[in-house]
Amino acid sequence: MPTRHLTENYAVSPQIAVSDVADLKAEGFRTILCFRPDGESPDQSDMGAIEEAAKEAGLAFAAVPVKAGTVPDEAQVAQTRTALATLPAPVVGYCRSGARVAQIWALAEAGKRPAAEIIAAAGKAGVDVSALRGRIESVAAPSAAPRKGAAHFQVLIIGGGAGGLSVAGSLLKRNSHLSIGVVEPSNEHFYQPGWTLVGGGVFQAAQTRRKEADVMPKDVVWVRQAAKLFRPDVREVVLGDGSVVSYDALIVATGITLNWDAIPGLTETLGKNGVTSNYRFDLAPYTWQLVQQLKSGTAIFTQPPMPIKCAGAPQKAVYLSCDAWKRRGVLDSISVEFDTATPGLFGVKEFVPPLMEYIKRYHVGLHTGSKLVAVDGPNRTAVFERKAGEGVERVERKFDMLHVVPPQSAPQVIRESALAGSDGFVEVNPATLQHVRFPDVFAIGDVIGTSSAKTAAAVRVQAPVVATNVLAFLKHQAPVSEYEGYGACPLTVENGRIVLAEFRYGGKLAPTLPKWLLNGQKPTRLAWWLKKYVMPLMYWDGMLKGRELMVAPKPLNAKKDG
Repeated sequence: MPTRHLTENYAVSPQIAVSDVADLKAEGFRTILCFRPDGESPDQSDMGAIEEAAKEAGLAFAAVPVKAGTVPDEAQVAQTRTALATLPAPVVGYCRSGARVAQIWALAEAGKRPAAEIIAAAGKAGVDVSALRGRIESVAAPSAAPRKGAAHFQVLIIGGGAGGLSVAGSLLKRNSHLSIGVVEPSNEHFYQPGWTLVGGGVFQAAQTRRKEADVMPKDVVWVRQAAKLFRPDVREVVLGDGSVVSYDALIVATGITLNWDAIPGLTETLGKNGVTSNYRFDLAPYTWQLVQQLKSGTAIFTQPPMPIKCAGAPQKAVYLSCDAWKRRGVLDSISVEFDTATPGLFGVKEFVPPLMEYIKRYHVGLHTGSKLVAVDGPNRTAVFERKAGEGVERVERKFDMLHVVPPQSAPQVIRESALAGSDGFVEVNPATLQHVRFPDVFAIGDVIGTSSAKTAAAVRVQAPVVATNVLAFLKHQAPVSEYEGYGACPLTVENGRIVLAEFRYGGKLAPTLPKWLLNGQKPTRLAWWLKKYVMPLMYWDGMLKGRELMVAPKPLNAKKDG
């Protein structure tokens, strides 16, 4: 079991056995890192047995399994950086031959020393990592000059959407002297909850768009880049142009990614052939155009598997379209179907009865467990996979109008980072919204890996919680505020009435107003008035400016109701 040193404190080794652990300790190693998954060969020692032997010998042990024949991804590299930064040196890493150990070390060292030095060190140990030069060099290797565009902020916010700007406003409300950077590449900002009303002919698209510069808080620095790589072990974020930004506290507010390409045939037919979606600014007006034009035929509305942003929006499009057709007297000539991949109509049972009343009123064919898997726009055909007993059947349906909500996921830059949990979203404590492994990292909005709703209403409540907990962290204190999972979904069941669903973790009801004033389990005109007139004002002139109306953060560990 020969070891080869890449640096004074790091060595590579081929596969080790339990009996080798004592020898490694005798050589002076204090940590063993395993980069080989179990089961690659029958004679391979199980990593669990090696870990047990290491513990008995007083050595630290960590595993970052990398599949043979693959290049380590950013999450694996970040885990390695964290291990090297936190575990005692000297460290020995092992895999089948030692090659993976050297590769992941080279990528973990990127940005800490010049690429040529990294490649040479690996070469002396008998491993050629020159093929990784481009990736190593992309992480702004140090030189005599400072890194390109290097900057430091007390608080760095990744994302200038609803979550990012709301928490920036909440922070500045409490400490106007904070150094805050907001990383956001877009020049436009959208009030996305308004797109449902655009598709229903209530709003004009222009009402939902403003210049990013007009909504960016004046006391923050707007970094007009996208985040390319997270390095939480060294409190840095690499930007799209290769520059590096460091921070004392990081808030991730990147939102969620809409995967239009995940449905074959969809992208090329969006905006034509009767295929539309209220989930895009440029397509919501086309929805209303189709609704106005349709007099007979088949209209299909879809919802993908969870998680998605605003889980009620897919059926809102159904109701507003049906209401418009009913008012025009053509609803009876249109076959309306709602295909949802979810097992039920809505996730909180108390709101299902009033929604089902509208499904019946509009004669909507409801298909649960039905997922859109392909679209043939020119032939106006949608293909679904539907649960049939214990199996799945493929069903082709012709349409005259197809409203699609695409599958959604955490952004790739998050999924491939050390910040991600098993679901790809930022792994936070659901109560404090602080990262479970990196205490200087927080998250807000659609990107958080909790069971809360991904809605602007949730963000409005999360912002003061994150702000107060970040400020506590900067003072070296524990989190002080708790998020109880509040989310809200104004379900536009008809033009003029809304079922206002408000709930928190566990599907528990969480009404803001007393029931005598607004009963969220019934369609009301008051809720419509709030949706149409009050909520846009609360967004543009409230949330984004740190004005926290009726969302005072709840002290952590306070006595709970219900």
